[in-house]
Amino acid sequence: MNSEFTIAVHSLVYLAYLPEKMASSELIAENVGTHSARIRKVMSGLRRSGFVDTREGSGGGYRLTIDPGVVTLADIYRVMAQGSLIPSWCSGNPEMNCLVGSNMNQVMFGIFCNAEKQLEDHFGAITIQDVLNQIHACG
Repeated sequence: MNSEFTIAVHSLVYLAYLPEKMASSELIAENVGTHSARIRKVMSGLRRSGFVDTREGSGGGYRLTIDPGVVTLADIYRVMAQGSLIPSWCSGNPEMNCLVGSNMNQVMFGIFCNAEKQLEDHFGAITIQDVLNQIHACG
């Protein structure tokens, strides 16, 4: 799982929390605990996918364009991190004359794909509003 997913969820929950529903990359970065350039990179992906919009200039920043009660963590995962559970390298060699060695890569790929599907199903049951509600319950 990559950190952009966590940053994206945090940023969207934060925007849903704000009364004015708009924040600069610096304000979001302070809340998330990362650099504003990293926030701008993540927010760019969210903007391209229609989750946020931007307003330039003084008093500008990012604002939600989605209903936090409808958008799920699975929606965000698909944009920011889909495929990240599958490692870039798996052991094994399909050319090998060994049952284990020649099939391990294919089997592990299937296991990781199944795990990712289960993760997306789990995330599909959690909205941005649900995360905000859990945060409210902590306070």
